[in-house]
Amino acid sequence: MTGAAHGEVQVENDRMRVTRWTIEPGGAIPMHRHHHDYAVIPLVTGTMFAVGPDGDEIVVELEQGSSYAREAGAEHRMEHRGDGEPIVFVEVERLD
Repeated sequence: MTGAAHGEVQVENDRMRVTRWTIEPGGAIPMHRHHHDYAVIPLVTGTMFAVGPDGDEIVVELEQGSSYAREAGAEHRMEHRGDGEPIVFVEVERLD
């Protein structure tokens, strides 16, 4: 993976954290574990790959404006393997 990925925390308080993520083509968000329930709001339509610690992959099809939620505990690296536009989404974490 050669592209960059970066997150910008837009809101953080004792109840929630809102982060806008951008993954450039060829980029990845490094392996991480979600310690809180979270929702993802895609700002673009595109495809990401969630790669688990054991190498298993899940194809994540994003549709602009079509949100999804996951429970705490997910562990993965998020990859953008395309060569087009960046993948951009907002992640909202419910802090305990």
